[in-house]
Amino acid sequence: MKNKIVIVGSSNTDMVVRVDHFPLPGETLMGDNFMTAQGGKGANQAVAVARLGGDATFVCCLGDDAFGNQSLALLKKEGMNTDHVRLIQGASSGVALIPVDKNGENTIIVASGANAMLSVEDIKEAEKDIKEAGILLMQLETPVPSLTYAAQIAHANGVKVILNPAPFPKEPLPAELLENVDIIIPNETEAAYMAGEQITDDASALSVIHKIQAQGVQTVIVTVGKRGAYTLDEQGSLLLVPSFPVKAVDTVAAGDTFCGGLCVALAKGYSLAEAIKVGNKAASIAVTRVGAQPSVPTANEVFGTL
Repeated sequence: MKNKIVIVGSSNTDMVVRVDHFPLPGETLMGDNFMTAQGGKGANQAVAVARLGGDATFVCCLGDDAFGNQSLALLKKEGMNTDHVRLIQGASSGVALIPVDKNGENTIIVASGANAMLSVEDIKEAEKDIKEAGILLMQLETPVPSLTYAAQIAHANGVKVILNPAPFPKEPLPAELLENVDIIIPNETEAAYMAGEQITDDASALSVIHKIQAQGVQTVIVTVGKRGAYTLDEQGSLLLVPSFPVKAVDTVAAGDTFCGGLCVALAKGYSLAEAIKVGNKAASIAVTRVGAQPSVPTANEVFGTL
């Protein structure tokens, strides 16, 4: 398999504040430990791929503003290919407002800014790199038509297309996108939206995976937080790959770190179950740290301890 991993997606500056609990409507809360950190699902996954030893190429749009220029400098520092990161004059860079409660849970409000401007033309600019990749990794914080075009290019050239359907849109995902996706990685909530059924036990997990497969994606991985991730083995039986027990302090970017770890492992030739284990390990380290990209572990921390 080719080693290059192309990530198409978003980049945000996260503004994180610790709170005792999430505010009720009309309630004013005193928070503490305010911090800014680099985030955005696309950038988080690109950083995870790069930091875990993968050959990462990132395709995204940033505003030509203070946040955007800082983001680009930090992405370059991670050692990824940023040739297809476009700075747009007059546009604001994406930001995310993230309260984190005392249990490490978070809610996120995203203002997309330049992320909403990622166009089919941007994908065409990156077409050569996509065709030369082993894996194309995408999420849903950028326009779906651009992602669909990228998936079509990748699929037509034998590139494995991996979609993390987050945040899940109000409208169902188009068939022309899903039919070009090889692996889809929803969490429990996203899987329930796709399947119209909640996961409550193994039987419902199997049913949910089958319903998602019926939409055109052969390989389904459903992440289920601290329990790990469900998929099907080669015989079609349900497989739960368990997580690594840790005390979570911040779950921001845990799913993105999982996706990055999984892709790096697949590019190294690991089996699907082994790659999920790598993703679980990477995510288990990330949740013990605060912030999105600051929490992403290194290759030695993950592969050196499995």
